[in-house]
Amino acid sequence: MNTNNIKIAVLDMYDGTPNQGMRCIIDIINRFNQLVTFQVFDVRSKSELPDINDFDIYISTGGPGNPLEGNGDWDLKYYDFINELTNWNNENVIKKHVLFICHSFQMACSHFGLAEITKRNDTSFGVMTIHKTKEGLNDPILEGLDDPYYAIDSRDYQVVQPKLSVFAKKGAKIISLEKIRDQVQYERAIMAVRFTDYFVGTQFHPEADPISFISHLRNYEAKEKIKAMKGKKKFRIMLENLLDDDKIYKTNETLIPNFLRIAINDLMKTKKMLSN
Repeated sequence: MNTNNIKIAVLDMYDGTPNQGMRCIIDIINRFNQLVTFQVFDVRSKSELPDINDFDIYISTGGPGNPLEGNGDWDLKYYDFINELTNWNNENVIKKHVLFICHSFQMACSHFGLAEITKRNDTSFGVMTIHKTKEGLNDPILEGLDDPYYAIDSRDYQVVQPKLSVFAKKGAKIISLEKIRDQVQYERAIMAVRFTDYFVGTQFHPEADPISFISHLRNYEAKEKIKAMKGKKKFRIMLENLLDDDKIYKTNETLIPNFLRIAINDLMKTKKMLSN
């Protein structure tokens, strides 16, 4: 069987803003270039969305702004697209696999009615400590990551107040939570959700690598803004964490590759079964 017919659609939610996130995602996909091909769709700037008949795997990126606001065009098309993928998986043997990242994750959580989306008291930015839940300990997308594990976080909004009855009804599971902040009386944000066997999402940026983040810090204004936000001591700790092989490097090399391996293996297995 020619495995090159496995196609990935990357849904660009960055609103036309230059970003390192897309470079990182494409870099990871290219590690699988003997098995897959991919195409990028500009969702927010051009309202581009793929034909679900043409693609097998979907990665929906992060992006700026309020996840509850759109222009009445791309956002409605995006939600319809999620519904199309959901209906496809309910009706077909060969499943569509989706990874929602950051902004897309917040939109998906809102769309499925799983939790509240609120503005944070302050921006979360930098290297975040993330804890697996009981369900997360056994989720294959997190296999190979320690507990806790570490990732780049960049958000003004958060997913909180899970509606557990909706989670139960839909079979969704919280698989990661924000670190416990004893000194602050805020609810821990949800950092990753297993929506279904084929849909999964993360609040953080699993694609981020230290190179892209350090490149961002070369911008003097950006660097000074982060220093002012975190303080000089926390800023230095963040830089040390960036260069630790067991932190950001490990997440970059583990989570999205896990997602792609799981999806590719499922697709190959199912297509082989149907061809017999």
